Amino acid sequence: MNSVSDIFGKLVFNDKVMKERLPKDTYKRMHDAIDGGVPLDLEVANIIANAMKDWAIENGATHYSHWFQPMTGITAEKHDSFISPTGDGKVIMEFSGKALIKGESDASSFPSGGIRSTFEARGYTSWDPSSYAFIKNNTLCIPTAFCSYNGEALDKKTPLLRSMEALNKQALRVLRILGDNTTKRVISSVGSEQEYFLIDKDVYNLRKDLIYTGRTLIGSDPPKGQDLDDHFFGTLKPRVLAFMQDLDEELWKLGVYAKTEHNEAAPCQHEIAPIYTEANIAVDHNQITMDVMKTVAGKHNLVCLLHEKPFDGIAGSGKHNNWSLSTDQGENLLEPGKNPIENTTFLVFLIAVIKAVDEYHDLLRMSVAYPGNEHRLGGHEAPPAIISMYLGDELMRILDTIESGEEYIDDFERVMKTKVNVLPDFAKDTTDRNRTSPFAFTGNKFEFRMLGSSISISGPNIVMNAIMAEALEEFADALEGSDNLHEDLMHLLATTITKHKRIIFNGDGYSKEWEEEAIRRGLFNEKSTPGALRSYIDPKNIAMFERQHVFNATEVRARYDIKVENYCKTLNIEANTLIDMINRQIIPAVIEFGAFVAESANAKRALSDSIPVTMEIDLAKDLAVLNTELKHRIDKLAKDVKTAKNISDMEERAAYYREVIFFGMLDVREIADKLETIVAEEYWPIPTYSDILTSV
Repeated sequence: MNSVSDIFGKLVFNDKVMKERLPKDTYKRMHDAIDGGVPLDLEVANIIANAMKDWAIENGATHYSHWFQPMTGITAEKHDSFISPTGDGKVIMEFSGKALIKGESDASSFPSGGIRSTFEARGYTSWDPSSYAFIKNNTLCIPTAFCSYNGEALDKKTPLLRSMEALNKQALRVLRILGDNTTKRVISSVGSEQEYFLIDKDVYNLRKDLIYTGRTLIGSDPPKGQDLDDHFFGTLKPRVLAFMQDLDEELWKLGVYAKTEHNEAAPCQHEIAPIYTEANIAVDHNQITMDVMKTVAGKHNLVCLLHEKPFDGIAGSGKHNNWSLSTDQGENLLEPGKNPIENTTFLVFLIAVIKAVDEYHDLLRMSVAYPGNEHRLGGHEAPPAIISMYLGDELMRILDTIESGEEYIDDFERVMKTKVNVLPDFAKDTTDRNRTSPFAFTGNKFEFRMLGSSISISGPNIVMNAIMAEALEEFADALEGSDNLHEDLMHLLATTITKHKRIIFNGDGYSKEWEEEAIRRGLFNEKSTPGALRSYIDPKNIAMFERQHVFNATEVRARYDIKVENYCKTLNIEANTLIDMINRQIIPAVIEFGAFVAESANAKRALSDSIPVTMEIDLAKDLAVLNTELKHRIDKLAKDVKTAKNISDMEERAAYYREVIFFGMLDVREIADKLETIVAEEYWPIPTYSDILTSV
């Protein structure tokens, strides 16, 4: 591997490159656009575009693309070459400021939730100068926003940028009230831990369910799964290590801050985590990471699975979203400091988070509602479907004293004493780590652990930024113009704690007692995706989005419709895949094995009537009974799928897929998995969990 410092950002048109290649005035105006939101005129854009083109060509690029994030959950790109004819049969390489700033795409071919009809196809891509362009596969990729002809956001970047602006605006108001007159910008910072599975490509190619759905629709438990907890942080296998080394190098070239990698809890499961960065950049980098992971895996004859639950009975994959707030002065607003009780800024922003999460916990739950995540939430490796916050003992004691008005006695032990001479004592964190909490404070940030591994982190961060902006706006409205700021502030914080402390829970989120307690507290507890999605179109939530200028009502409704339709389509694909596998692979294999068993019994009888054939007869009966029941259940599932398709109302259809198709597939799986345990290995037509999980 080359030196990391030499290759890092090699394929990125970053600040260093711009400083070297742009005239000083152009470079300054570029930064005015990035830092201050000042629009770029066409003359400046032409200079930037020409420099970008020259740099890209020098690094092997032949094409450019407006790289955007439509509401499919993945990225999109249309490639155009730099060539321009000269009239003499030759070409020159050109790239204009107009082409840099604006592109056009067929908006009706992407999910729009009814915003665009087939005959209303025009959509625009617009350059986002705050996210650096990069080269991927000899194409200059220019991060852009995507909107309709009428200006509605059709992507995941535009509302994220809006939410960041809303949060910045309200956070600055609060900081000014608290006496901070130097901060010019407040930034939401994100670090997303990405979990994934690596399996052998040859094994993958033999499983239709993995190919079409990303998860195994049938499969019995292997003799050894993660029972011994010996995979987590274990020694990396040579093939996995080679993949990780190549992945790091490719990500570093693209300026992605890949930092930490290790084995996760389940066999074949791993994790990569980056260094924190601005939310918009973090979202772009995570999309790049997922794309590059798949490409690099292929080079090692591996497949990278990003589904939330590829295998039943073992840990699924999440994407822990670490969220914090920082100023352009480098101050983390959620850093408690050595004495949190005296850190007024920290307490104000902490309590604003509590207020935001409590008032809109249904919206946070909605932001992670996705078909794959439905299989994961509530499992032993993931938080429950109930949103709650973990703060730890010290912060809870501080909040209790603020609420009661009593004096805080600081006797928290901040030094971990190892009691071993050779080991040094060290500073303890303000909180422990509660891995059952969906939204836990972990020292100077909040870890939102409910995200599924395959989804874009944009949606949850849009919600978090927007609801935080809403809470801060209410704080600012209450405190601006106060004649006795300290008294009014402490009263505001105390009443806010009293009103919203129901969302705080420091115990075991997996316990039945907590689920019962959460219901008593009035907290949202919706396990199904369709049920959780309805929070999107709750009037109070739409009103909040509109107040913060993140979405208008049309954009919210469009996203809701897209998510509901995606749920129906996903389950329809899964059900049809399962029907195909059972009818064309499993049932014929069982019949073939049953015939072999019958032939074995007949062969014994031919040798001697005294040789017992009880075992063969019993096995043949079990096979026949189970296979008949499997055929009955798969036929019922096929009938139910046809019924679902004929339901015209999308919400009713989604409810039917959840209540009938979802559980119908589980019924089919129950029988198929029983058959797997009694059919001889050489007759079973697809790789088993044992085959897959030991394939690398």
